[in-house]
Amino acid sequence: MIYHSDAAEMEAVLDTAWRMCAAARTAPKAKGVDHIETMVLVGGDKDKIAAELERLAEPLHYQFFLRDAGNVRAAQALVLIGVKEGQRGLNEGCRHCHFNNCADCAAKGGVCVYDPMDLGIAIGSAVAAAADGRVDNRVLFSAGRAAMSLGLMGEDVRMVMAIPLSVKGKNPFFDRK
Repeated sequence: MIYHSDAAEMEAVLDTAWRMCAAARTAPKAKGVDHIETMVLVGGDKDKIAAELERLAEPLHYQFFLRDAGNVRAAQALVLIGVKEGQRGLNEGCRHCHFNNCADCAAKGGVCVYDPMDLGIAIGSAVAAAADGRVDNRVLFSAGRAAMSLGLMGEDVRMVMAIPLSVKGKNPFFDRK
């Protein structure tokens, strides 16, 4: 059997995407509580994110969403990493959320600080896995916002970041205008 470069490169991208999801899952979590969710998009499902970025650019007044839509289209896959929100039960001993305790934070619509921290650590682990696989990538808030707008990860996932992946002769996420 013969594998041409396009097939081999796509296989490397998908293998890396799976490894990134594993890295996000096994990344350290505050108090051992895991609220991380991951997803991999390719083809038309990935391109829906690009279309949503284009749609959101004008109402949000974020013209960089148009540039990022091009990055998503140029990617061979898109890894989504999100987090569900929930308190860790550290209560009065913590107060990093600036509320009296976890119940007060939840009642007033606050966010436990450990959720975005865990998300950041999971993203760092995931992009390290992409680097280990020699797959070009970039973390995009914008494409994560588009995924949230489309409800792709469910309404319980309240923070999402996206990481487009590419194996090409030139990194499409580097020289951006």
